[in-house]
Amino acid sequence: MVARHDLATDPELLDALLTVRRGTAFFGRKLNELPDSELNAPSLLDGWSKAHVIAHVGYNARALCRLLEWANTGVENPMYSSPVERNREIEFGATLNPTALRNLYEHSAIHLNVEWRDTPDEAWTQQVKTAQGRTVAASETIWMRTREIWIHAVDLDNGAGFEQIPENVLDRLLADITGMWKTRGQGSGILLRDIDTGTLYGEAEGAQEISGRLPDLAAWASGRPSSGLSANYGTVEPAPRWL
Repeated sequence: MVARHDLATDPELLDALLTVRRGTAFFGRKLNELPDSELNAPSLLDGWSKAHVIAHVGYNARALCRLLEWANTGVENPMYSSPVERNREIEFGATLNPTALRNLYEHSAIHLNVEWRDTPDEAWTQQVKTAQGRTVAASETIWMRTREIWIHAVDLDNGAGFEQIPENVLDRLLADITGMWKTRGQGSGILLRDIDTGTLYGEAEGAQEISGRLPDLAAWASGRPSSGLSANYGTVEPAPRWL
């Protein structure tokens, strides 16, 4: 999705917007390749069909629009009224007919892009609150959407893989995941090593070291199917919960 006349001027922010827009186009392409007959087939997420994934991605865009409206107006506008309502929304969306489901994704993605485009520099630093209760700058909505759109394109199980996700996204994703593990007291004793660059993620002292290529490490750490990983001792068990 191409941006027109972004009000933002910060080069790093504009680069981040370019990455998330590329992810939006990628997800849209994988969705368009899915025939209607496969929308109710299982996704890579336990208990969710592909329709659940599409509905979630659509409603997530709407939720992020609410945060941007909060940043632009100063009027508090939470992502969701409650976790229960969020889940109910997704379950309802998964029952939509194929045309309505595809429209939900397309229209919500366009709306979010317009909100980003029309957000001026001063609003990007305004504080908003995520569904998990974290207080963040409005600029964080870009990363929140980036990880959603790229990962869930893979979850559609329609030929996309983590190797198609940009390396800078995978790098930040692994830093995000291992940081979350540390905050929650999970994943202690796990060190991830990118065999191509030598980059390390996670706990370094007395750790089980899991090695592999960056896409395989990111797939494993985010709870998706992975291959090509090895451990310096023991076996590679399923990763700790992330979100």
